[in-house]
Amino acid sequence: MKDPVTISTGITYDRDSIEKWIFTHKNKTCPLTKQNLLTNPELTPNIILRRLIQSWCTIHAVERLPTPKPPVTEPQLQILLNDAVSQKAQIKTLQKLKSIASQNQTNKRIMETFGVHEFLASLIVEKSLEASSASLEDSRKVCNEALSILHSLQLSESSLQTLNNGEFIDSLTHVMKSSYESKAYSIMLLKSILELADPSLSINLKPNFFSELAQTLIGQVSEKGTKATLKILITTCRWGRNRIKAVESGAVPILIDLLLDCTDKQACEMTIMLLDLLCQCAEGRASLLQHGAGLAIISKKILRVSHVASERAVGVLYSISRFCASPGILMEMLKIGVVAKLGLVLQVDCGGKTKERAREMLRSHARAWRNSSCVPNNLISSYPS
Repeated sequence: MKDPVTISTGITYDRDSIEKWIFTHKNKTCPLTKQNLLTNPELTPNIILRRLIQSWCTIHAVERLPTPKPPVTEPQLQILLNDAVSQKAQIKTLQKLKSIASQNQTNKRIMETFGVHEFLASLIVEKSLEASSASLEDSRKVCNEALSILHSLQLSESSLQTLNNGEFIDSLTHVMKSSYESKAYSIMLLKSILELADPSLSINLKPNFFSELAQTLIGQVSEKGTKATLKILITTCRWGRNRIKAVESGAVPILIDLLLDCTDKQACEMTIMLLDLLCQCAEGRASLLQHGAGLAIISKKILRVSHVASERAVGVLYSISRFCASPGILMEMLKIGVVAKLGLVLQVDCGGKTKERAREMLRSHARAWRNSSCVPNNLISSYPS
């Protein structure tokens, strides 16, 4: 125990541990007594216990724990923000804010309550367009530092909603072009913001937003970043207008290539789920069929990942067979094993909706597939002569 603090239930914990319990993991009860805590629980320093710990360290020749710094105060933050006038002063202010935020969760909460996140967001909006120019290195540095601090604050939902506007999302889209680190931070922030966004904001996202996300999937910033990007696209592509924008950005072939090499279960599920959404528009279906491995990889993933992935993959095939069932496409589905996989779906334990769609596809295209050895025997009698 380095910095003992007492909470409202009278129990003393180490500051870092109890702050993670309450603020990072969002728990609302005392770990020991299970009593409910206040919305903004006070963490009172236990000075007597801290001195006893320090005395014990001295007596037993153990490195003495330093006295922790007191939490930052709102007047101190106000002075820092007031000093951020010029660009050089802004860089110094951001460095100090970064140091304050890194000390403990209490400082982060105070910074959020005081509105530091709004100050950081305004800097990002102001500097993002300048940062896209290679000649303005200081603007890029201000933007990247502000973004780093904003990400580290781990903002609450109420604070994220204050950043929920088109101007800030456009700025994050610009910042994604500047550096690997900024791209990662922007993606994580966008994921958190758009999960809480009003539908009117999500519907009006610009085409370059989807283009940048597509480039992120190509670059694969990190496993976490890839999953966050997929989540953003799933969230925003619930609306038809955004599906078309995503397809026009080249998302479908990128997703198919991603699926070809994907071994992570969750990433596979999310990729197939997104392809299912995009194939609900004509442009998405056409893009999938243009890719040589599109139908094959979708069929391959059925019954190999999870029930969710199988349902969504059958959903992709259902969209193709319903709207794009030309003789050539039907023969391709037969040759690459799609029909065999649909027959297998009917024989194994999977979701009722998945089986129903598979059955409907087999019946709808009975004439084209009747002579195939892949057709299940129990369905042949129902096929037309």
